[in-house]
Amino acid sequence: MITAIVLINAEVDRIPEVAQTIAEIEGVSEVYSVAGDADLIAMVRVSQHDQLNDVIADRLNKVQGVTGTATHIAFRTYSRHDLDAAFSLGVE
Repeated sequence: MITAIVLINAEVDRIPEVAQTIAEIEGVSEVYSVAGDADLIAMVRVSQHDQLNDVIADRLNKVQGVTGTATHIAFRTYSRHDLDAAFSLGVE
């Protein structure tokens, strides 16, 4: 699984609609409305590297109201949630 964290800037008066539209894109697992340098953060999870282009460049960046993005590709995940899920599946 390849994970990308996408920081999204959007037209301020359209943030809720932009977030909902992005959340409906296949490959986007979560969208967060945040304070700080970005208006939204989307978590993109795909099985192949090539799919990042399909999700981010071809779909997410073209959502009406998106004014800019910055994509960060995760190398490794450190998450208690993921560890607990693995143990519940019986992963050794």
